[in-house]
Amino acid sequence: SCSPQQYSYPSIFIYGHRASGKSHVMHVLLKELELPHATVSCVECVSVALLFEQVLLSFFGCDAASLLPRSPSLSDFVRIYRQQCSQSPAKQTRYIVMEKAELLRDTDANLLPALLRLQELDNVTIILLSEIVWDKFRPNTGCFEPLLLHFPDYSKGELQQILSQDRHPSYTAEFYSSYINILLGVFYSVCRDLRELRHLAALNFSKFCEPLAEGKVKETDTHKLWRNIEPHLKKAMQTVYLREVSSLQWEQMQQMEEKESGALRGLSAHTHVELPYYSKFLLIAAYLASYNPARTDKRFFLKVDRFNFTPKNLLNHLLGPKPFPLDRLLAIFYSVVDNRVAPTASIFSQISSLVTLQLLTQVSHDDQLDAPKYKCAVSMDFICAISRTVNFDIVKYLYDFL
Repeated sequence: SCSPQQYSYPSIFIYGHRASGKSHVMHVLLKELELPHATVSCVECVSVALLFEQVLLSFFGCDAASLLPRSPSLSDFVRIYRQQCSQSPAKQTRYIVMEKAELLRDTDANLLPALLRLQELDNVTIILLSEIVWDKFRPNTGCFEPLLLHFPDYSKGELQQILSQDRHPSYTAEFYSSYINILLGVFYSVCRDLRELRHLAALNFSKFCEPLAEGKVKETDTHKLWRNIEPHLKKAMQTVYLREVSSLQWEQMQQMEEKESGALRGLSAHTHVELPYYSKFLLIAAYLASYNPARTDKRFFLKVDRFNFTPKNLLNHLLGPKPFPLDRLLAIFYSVVDNRVAPTASIFSQISSLVTLQLLTQVSHDDQLDAPKYKCAVSMDFICAISRTVNFDIVKYLYDFL
């Protein structure tokens, strides 16, 4: 805590992976020490006007925020901020916390350098919370260098302690802790995200308790409980980050898989999330756009035979999916879909749904509406299974398999 009139460091850059405690620690510190602060979510503040408004509102109230013009510039904000500071001088350091600060890279190039120098106007510290390192964040225009603070990932032992605190009231703390130990034994190698692990723990706990409910084992029979749950957890690895799958849906999918045979057996749980007809073709088009060089689109989709290509020994598949623009995705989609379909809002909403399901990954930010780019995030086996459901031979359209 700063004593009155004592200036803090102008800016602090706190970075670390998702769910490593950055926001929580800052909020607890600011609240417990009763420090004046403004918290700004760069996700929610889709324009600089909202950002400026949030800062002025938190420090100086509604009247100050109302002074902003409809489309305020940086100079408008600085003018009003300076005016309010002269009327209400800071008795101690004010703190502006910018969550998801990496989104500031997509705003006006002058905004971030100006924020980092805001202490020239007032006793204020800017705290940037980010999931990326400063070297990938630093503006090209040059700016005041912040103090860097890294939040490392939780260790396996720390995750064990944190997750064990969520114990079920019907069972002992030791029992729930042993369940978390088993869960981490399976998932720790592929997922370190505390929020996702907490979701998985809640999702699979009922399955862990089944033998107890049936009276087959006791709480202390850890080995028998482990043998019962381990195959289930390994299947559940397929739902990591698939946030749309509820406990009930996961149970239903497991029952479906036990009854199934043939091509779909053993594939990702995504396969069982039934996609709309056009979404399947959108996903197929996305896969083709990710793994075919753009120059080959004429060869496949204009039905011209004069192009000759040499097989590249699966080079594109070995290098992984490449990003592609929305217009290329739609061009391929309209080429491969059986019947004509008008470009409606439904098609665009289905693209958003594929991103939500993490079957597609958006690699450009949401506010870049003019040129969003995507990558396909599914495996070859998965897209082949999807293609079979709509009688589309995708291999014939893949450059690596010519």
